[in-house]
Amino acid sequence: MSDFPSKARVVIIGGGVVGTSSLYHLAKKGWTDCVLLEKNELTAGSTWHAAGNVPTFSTSWAIMNMQRYSTELYARLGDEVDYPMGYHQSGSIRLARSKERVQEFERALSMGRYQGIPMELWTPEETKERYPFLETHDLEAVLYDPTDGDIDPAQLTQALAKGARDMGQKILRFCPATGVTQKEDKTWIVHTDKGEIACDYVVNAAGYYAQRVGEWFKPYGGRTVPMMVMSHQYLLTEEIPEIEGWSKANGGKKLPLLRDVDISYYLRQEKHGYNLGPYEPNCKAHWETDADPMPDDFSFQLWSDDLDRIEDIVTDAMERVPLMATSGISRVINGPIPYAPDGLPLIGPMPGVENAFENCVFTFGIAQGGGAGKVLAEWIVDGHTEWDMWAVDPRRYTDYTDHDYCVKKGMEVYGNEYAMHFPHHEWPAARDKKLSPVHDRVVASGGVMGAYNGWERANWFAKDGDDTSLAATHTWGRSGPWEQRVKEECEAVRDHCGVLDLPGFSRFRVKGKGAAEWLNGLTASRLPSPGRVGLAYFSDERGRIVTEMSVFTYSDEEFTLITAATAQWHDSEILRNALPADGSIELTDHTREYNCLIVTGPKSRDIFEAMGAEADLQAKWLTFQDATVAGIACKLARVSFAGELGWEIHAPMAEMPALYDAVIAAGAKPFGMYALNSLRLEKGYRAWKGDLSTDYSLLEGGLERFVKLDKPQVFPGKAAIQSEKQQGVKKSFVTLKVDAGEADAPYMSCIWHGSKIVGETTSGGWGYRVNASIALGMVTAELAAPGTELEVEIYGAKHHAVVQEDQPMWDPNNERLRA
Repeated sequence: MSDFPSKARVVIIGGGVVGTSSLYHLAKKGWTDCVLLEKNELTAGSTWHAAGNVPTFSTSWAIMNMQRYSTELYARLGDEVDYPMGYHQSGSIRLARSKERVQEFERALSMGRYQGIPMELWTPEETKERYPFLETHDLEAVLYDPTDGDIDPAQLTQALAKGARDMGQKILRFCPATGVTQKEDKTWIVHTDKGEIACDYVVNAAGYYAQRVGEWFKPYGGRTVPMMVMSHQYLLTEEIPEIEGWSKANGGKKLPLLRDVDISYYLRQEKHGYNLGPYEPNCKAHWETDADPMPDDFSFQLWSDDLDRIEDIVTDAMERVPLMATSGISRVINGPIPYAPDGLPLIGPMPGVENAFENCVFTFGIAQGGGAGKVLAEWIVDGHTEWDMWAVDPRRYTDYTDHDYCVKKGMEVYGNEYAMHFPHHEWPAARDKKLSPVHDRVVASGGVMGAYNGWERANWFAKDGDDTSLAATHTWGRSGPWEQRVKEECEAVRDHCGVLDLPGFSRFRVKGKGAAEWLNGLTASRLPSPGRVGLAYFSDERGRIVTEMSVFTYSDEEFTLITAATAQWHDSEILRNALPADGSIELTDHTREYNCLIVTGPKSRDIFEAMGAEADLQAKWLTFQDATVAGIACKLARVSFAGELGWEIHAPMAEMPALYDAVIAAGAKPFGMYALNSLRLEKGYRAWKGDLSTDYSLLEGGLERFVKLDKPQVFPGKAAIQSEKQQGVKKSFVTLKVDAGEADAPYMSCIWHGSKIVGETTSGGWGYRVNASIALGMVTAELAAPGTELEVEIYGAKHHAVVQEDQPMWDPNNERLRA
C-alpha cells in the first residue's frame, strides 16, 4: 500500500461508533495525524446490529453528561459534516408503577434539569393523550424526555468517519491490528498484516474483542480487560395500520419510545411497526467457556433466535400495548453486546500501561459514543477530562475481576438493566472475592457485608430477628432494619468504644534518597514531620482535586501513603508515573499484606490499657508509633475518621485475628461502614470521588488550609491555584443542615436558592450524634455564608436547609479527638 501510514500520533483499534467518535474528537482537538484500524468494514461489530436508541436518562452524573453530549452532537453532526443521518428525537416515556420508581424518576429529572435536559413528569392521563395505544390503569406516573430518540448506527458511524477524514485523519478498513510492541521510550509499534505503524498512543476500542486486544498489553504492565459478552435480542414487528395512521395525523411524527422499566424492555416505533428490546432475567452469556470459544472474526454475524427466553416479556408488552398483538414478527436480531461488571464502559488510561488508553466495553455504545469520543480525546490530549469520569475509569477495577466475576456480574447487570439502585442495596452476585482475616468473626457477629474494591466489609451489624433480605433494602429512605442498629453503633462510638475491621486500604511504601523532595513536588500539601500523620492533597494542572492520601512519615527518605480502597490503581499510577527515571525512589504496594482496625470512642484508651498495650497512650493526635498490643507488634496511629478519641491499628494480615479478638474481649463494640459514614459527615470529612472529585478545585473544596503555596516545590496545579486565589472561587464547599423527610440527600441533589439552582450536594446522610440530616455540597460562592437559607431537592421534594459554620457540626474544636 503506497499510502500506508508508517507514523501516527494515535492509533485506534476498532472501527465502531466509539472508535470513529474517538478519531473525530481527536481531530476536533487539533490532532489530525491519527489512524483508525478496522479488521473488517466500519460498524462490523456490535454497532451494526445495535438498535440505535439514544437516551439521556441516568442516575449517574457522569453518564448523563456523556449521553446528553451525544444527543447534542448527533443533532448537529449531519449538517456539520454534510452527511445526512436518520436521527429521530421522538422523545421517550418511562413507566412507573410504584412510589419508589417515581422517586427514581424525580431524581433523574432533577439531575437532567441541572444539565439543561427538559424532562417532565406526566400523569397517566396526560400520557394516554400523547400515546393513545398505551394501557395506563396501573401506572403511578410517567417520565418524559423530549431529547430521547433513536439514530441509524451505521449512518452515525459513517458521519463521524467522514468528519474525521475531512480533517485529515486516516481510516484503514480490512486492516486488522495483530499486536503491539512498546519501545524503550514508551511509544508504540502497532503491527498489522500490511505493515507497522509507529505512534505515541494506542487506544483499545475493539468492542467485544477488547479483551483479546487487551492481552497484547500484558507484557507492558497490562491486565485482562474486565468484561464478558451477552446475547441480546430484539424483534421487529410487521407494519401496523394504526401506527401509520397516527403518524400521518401527527405530521409524520413517531410515537415516543416507551420503556417499561419494571418489566424490563423498550418498545419503539420502527417505520410503521414496533421494535421490542427485552432485558430478560434468564439471560445468556456467550463465549464464556472453552466449549463456546470466541471466533477470530464475528463481523456482521448474529446468533440464532431464542424467543423462549423472552416470551414472558413479549406477552407483557402486548398487554401494555395491545396494538402490538395485532401484528406478526418480521425479524429477530440476536447479537453480542459486551458488558463490564457494572454495565458501564471503560474509558480512560489503560491500567498499568503507559501511553495506552481504553474506550471499550460499551453496553449502550450508540447513546454514549459521542460523549465517549469527547472524553477519550480529552484524556489523551489534555491529560484530564472536563467532567469527573471516575464512573467509567478503567482503574475502578483492580485485581479481583477474574473471568467468573465478570460473567456473573455481567449477567446480573443485564438481568436487572432497569433496576433501581437503592442506597442500601448490595448486589449479591460474585461476592467474597477478597476477605479480611477476621471475615468469619465479623459475619458471625451479625455483619451485613458490602464490597469495596472487592474487599468485604461490614455495612452494619444485625441482631437476631432483623430483616437482612435484599427486599428490605428496596427503599430510597434511611429507614430500614439497619437504622436502629446504625444509631446504636454510632452511640457506642460516641459514648464508649467501637471497632471497625477495615481491610483493603490502598497502601504504598515510598523509599529512597530524595523521597521527601519528590513527594513535595507531587502534592499541594506540606508533608508531616517524622513520627506524624497528615493528609496530603494532589491536584491536576487546573488545581482540581485528584486524590487525598494519608502520609506516615518515617524520615525524609521513607513514607507510607494510605488511600481509599477503590483508589488503589488510580493512586498507584499517580505515584508510579512520576517516579524519577534514575530509579532513586522505590514504590511498592502493600495493600494485601496489612489490615487496619479502627478503635475509637472516649473509652478507647481504656480498651488499650485492658489489652496491656505497650504504647504511649498519651501521644498527641496525628502521631504514630511502633507498639505492642495484646502481645502483637503493630503500628498505632492516633487518628480517627469517626471524629472521636481513637487509634488505627495497622498490622500484618496474619496478626489480625488475635488483635480483633483482644479488642472485642476488652469491650469494644463492632460498627460498620454506614455508621462510619454518618460519623464522618458530622465532622465534615470528605469522601473520595464524592466530595473529592476533579469537578472541583482544591480551593472550591474548602481545602485551602492543606494547600501550601509558600513551599518552594512547583507541584501540579500550583499556578492555577495561585490564580484562582487571586480571582476568587466561583463555588464554595458548604455543610448544610437539612430539614429532610424520610430520605437524606443523595449525591448530586440540586441545591436551590429561590427559583434558581445554585449548587449540588456531594454526599448526605443522618448524623446520629447531632440528630440531624446533613448534606455536604457546593454552592455559588456568594451563598456560602453561615446562616444562608437554601433548599435541597430530595427525590422531587424541596427541603429547607441552612449553611453551617465552616467547622465540624460535631465537636467543632476537636476537643474529643485531642482528649
